[in-house]
Amino acid sequence: MNSAAREAIRTMFDGVRADGRAHLSPAEARLLCDAYGIPMPKDGLATTADEAVALAASFGYPVVLKIVAPQIVHKTDVGGVVAGLENAEEVAAAFSSIMDRARRHVPDAKISGVQVQQMAAPGLEVIVGAVTDGSFGKLVAFGMGGVLVEVLKDVTFRLAPVTEADAAEMLGSIRAAKLLDGIRGGPPADKAALVSIITAVGQAVSDFPEIAEMDLNPVFATEDGASAVDVRVAVDFAEREMPNRPPKDEIVRAMNRIMKPDAVAVIGASAEEGKIGNSVMRNLINGGYEGAIYPIHPKAETIEGIKAYKSVKDVPGEIDVAVFAIPAAFVPGALTECGEKGIPGAVLIPSGFAETGNIEGQRELQEIGRKYNIRLMGPNIYGFYYTHKNLCATFCTAYDVRGEVALSSQSGGIGMAIVGFSRSAGMGVSAIVGLGNKSDIDEDDLLTFFEQDENTQVIAQHFEDLKDGRGFAEVAKRVSKTKPIIALKAGRTSAGAKAASSHTGALAGDDKVYDDILRAAGVIRAYTLRDMLEFARGIPVLPTPTGENVVIITGAGGSGVLLSDACVDNGLELMKMPDDLDAAFRKFIPPFGAAGNPVDITGGEPPATYKATIQLALEDERIHSIILGYWHTIITPPMVFANLVVEIVEEMKAKGIEKPIVASLAGDVEVEEASEFLYRHGIPSYAYSTEIPVQVLGAKYRWARGAGLVR
Repeated sequence: MNSAAREAIRTMFDGVRADGRAHLSPAEARLLCDAYGIPMPKDGLATTADEAVALAASFGYPVVLKIVAPQIVHKTDVGGVVAGLENAEEVAAAFSSIMDRARRHVPDAKISGVQVQQMAAPGLEVIVGAVTDGSFGKLVAFGMGGVLVEVLKDVTFRLAPVTEADAAEMLGSIRAAKLLDGIRGGPPADKAALVSIITAVGQAVSDFPEIAEMDLNPVFATEDGASAVDVRVAVDFAEREMPNRPPKDEIVRAMNRIMKPDAVAVIGASAEEGKIGNSVMRNLINGGYEGAIYPIHPKAETIEGIKAYKSVKDVPGEIDVAVFAIPAAFVPGALTECGEKGIPGAVLIPSGFAETGNIEGQRELQEIGRKYNIRLMGPNIYGFYYTHKNLCATFCTAYDVRGEVALSSQSGGIGMAIVGFSRSAGMGVSAIVGLGNKSDIDEDDLLTFFEQDENTQVIAQHFEDLKDGRGFAEVAKRVSKTKPIIALKAGRTSAGAKAASSHTGALAGDDKVYDDILRAAGVIRAYTLRDMLEFARGIPVLPTPTGENVVIITGAGGSGVLLSDACVDNGLELMKMPDDLDAAFRKFIPPFGAAGNPVDITGGEPPATYKATIQLALEDERIHSIILGYWHTIITPPMVFANLVVEIVEEMKAKGIEKPIVASLAGDVEVEEASEFLYRHGIPSYAYSTEIPVQVLGAKYRWARGAGLVR
């Protein structure tokens, strides 16, 4: 866009602001579209029937007439649109009827006139739009349009602006994507033209943030181009507070001192059992933390055998992080002292802030944090664990099983569920972090830390909202290329977003936005707490697949069917068995078994059959992943099965052959022991479930695809 066009649009928006209007007029919307190269049919504004007839004649028939009034946003609802007009008489009559209906339905409407528009060539009706989201900022939408847009809700969202590659990917992301290719002999849509419109809309709302919503619906897509038939633009001139985003190096520097401290102060340390300050002290000491611990108490000389200080300012050495275990009313004063001491991090366990309506109290903490450059974790949290420093900076139960999985939660209850599952499953973790009210440190700060943390290879996060969704998505897109990110977004159901004046705005009020933006950022979405925990446990265990071909080997036909269904549900591709490989499998299974895929060896086969078929699947380079379905039999008992699988896998690994393998075990209670044995040896296995093992494999595939690791 040249400077003259940009200045013309800026002048236009200044006029709209001066008028106090919330929507652009059709002429103003056209000016915006023309500046960004968005095709529209010829149109003009008529204030009389004669003017409408003259405009129609200049455009050429057929034409469509539309009421123009700021108070009438959805024109069809009041009979304000008449299409397919073929001559002057029809235009004159339609002008009169539209004006009459508008005055009758909306008596106080300030009618500017009637828009006369050349009829666009009929084509596939799609919608291109933009909306301003409270968390993600400017979003671009694409989907099936027309009058059914809010019924079908077949729309996908991306952060604005979008690249041409992003826009092209959006075209394939809707359920009705095949319609764009033409069906039943119909012509395909001009995808290049649609990509151009999508990118133009994304650029427009990025260049002019006062555009709150932009609705191009319908856009008629033909094989020769695309044209926006109806354009609505809502504006909002209110200033938006931009999230505070420190530079990456500052985040890393502060988070390293907080998460891997050499010295910890406990403000509110107590010798009294049952007090939060006492639990924090005991966890630090009994957890084996080897750094300096400084209890802060106004009167005590020592606490738990360690010298106490009245204030952090009295401590002679440096302090990396202060853990707060005092009532909310005393937090601001103590936090100020932390700032004066130069402490870079504060873990705010106390509640009584925004979660109870004390917004001002929390804002005071934020102001102190900004003044002294203190990063705040919380308030209203359980604290955090960092196992590789033997650090339990929390009042909850200690946890010391080291591993490569970092987990965080916005909720204390979910945090304790994470601890319990990790202990029960023997899942080693690098960190477990509570975020609570997220007055400062949030999920993208943790992602930035875990990205460079040598002890973390997988990141799982539970959250109810993202205070800076755009910041999260931008960081996640980078981090997910090297480390899997799992997200459990609570509150997936529609929470009644504020009323929107456009179809795009209405559609953005549900969970679809989170789903699309997280997927585009390479994040693996979990829909239940158990999913998040199982993905976190299983993903680091599984080798990364190198291709899409999945083979099921099962001893029970029923399990094979359910496992096949689960593959479809989780986006896994069952390999079409080549004839030579099919024949190779048939050598090991009885005549009444079934080769193909699933490979059904039947339940009466000895261990040798399992061994031969699994080994064949591991050795054949065309097979990339294996799903095992075991059926408990006397001939091949559960632990016999488990031991032979581990034996085969270890033999192949010694030869340099590693592939993802998951297992579903059906049988009596002995399959539980067999499942645990298999999991301990790197094979995610589940008793009584055909869904969970496939979900875990599917999650690994989703990450590998996003990271570009699957050929």
